Amino acid sequence: MKKYTLASLLSPFLFLFFSNCKQNEFNTEKTIAKDSVATKVTQVKKKAITAIDTADYNRRMIALSNKDTTGRWPVKTPYPLPGALLPYNRIIAFYGNLYSKRMGVLGEYPKAEMIEKLQGEVAKWKAADSTVNTIPALHYIAVSAQGAPGAANRYNMRMPFKQIDTLLNWAKPINALVFLDIQVGHSTVKEEVSQLVDYLALPNVHLGIDPEFSMKEGHVPGKKIGTFSADDINDAIDILAKIVREKKLAPKVLVIHRFTQGMVTNYKAIKKVPEVQIVMDMDGFGSQVLKRSTYLRYIFREPVQFTGFKLFYKNDNWNDWKMYTPEQLLQFTPKPIYIQYQ
Repeated sequence: MKKYTLASLLSPFLFLFFSNCKQNEFNTEKTIAKDSVATKVTQVKKKAITAIDTADYNRRMIALSNKDTTGRWPVKTPYPLPGALLPYNRIIAFYGNLYSKRMGVLGEYPKAEMIEKLQGEVAKWKAADSTVNTIPALHYIAVSAQGAPGAANRYNMRMPFKQIDTLLNWAKPINALVFLDIQVGHSTVKEEVSQLVDYLALPNVHLGIDPEFSMKEGHVPGKKIGTFSADDINDAIDILAKIVREKKLAPKVLVIHRFTQGMVTNYKAIKKVPEVQIVMDMDGFGSQVLKRSTYLRYIFREPVQFTGFKLFYKNDNWNDWKMYTPEQLLQFTPKPIYIQYQ
């Protein structure tokens, strides 16, 4: 009679147990491998979504610097988040206020005529430089400096939100950006920008700030040219960056007007962050010689990130002056990427 030991009695069960363990181990390895591949694919997709083509970005920035030999341009800054407007697009903006025909072309003409004129300027720039896309913008003075203190003693006037809504409706059919421009008077950048956060959270709404009307020493706006420090500008950058992060938006564009040395102080301390693209906009009217000189002194020599140029239909064509053409401005170093018409 054959003897059965405990081991021999258990061996079939052990065989089955270890076989099942081996199969489970194999299945587990397959699952891990599958999950690993899936994770890598997800990571690749995520990387594609969350990163820009840095080589292409660098090429475009070098092209904008227009053969600068001083080392100032292009400016070394962090790469922007995906969806950045600059340097892939040139923005052509009409500036003004709907309450006034004297503050700029945006409020000077009836809507249909104004938009037709804007699209005409966009077409001129597109013809002059086909290397970048050209897009229209409505640059609206949302907070206007005033000669009287007003009830809040701010020496500014906040436009009703219904006007901003109107501009947004005008922008839609032509796929235009909307810029909300701030003239703080005796208020602050932080206070004025904060009350526009809901609008700035919209993907196509961006910001402009004007140091000309920032009266830190208590002067009446318009009686003296005002000033912003890097701290003032950084307040705007912080607010915009927070909006971009929280709402998961593409970078915001911040336009800063400038035509004197004192309008912007401590420019080297202006923050450069992936969420905000900074345009130093050469403001002021005059002859071509004067405007080129201003651009060289305050925009070219004090580089921040991108540059803009403001053109005045009336004041740049006064007397025997002639307003710059797109072809002429494209010869500047660096080439302006934001053009504003008033």
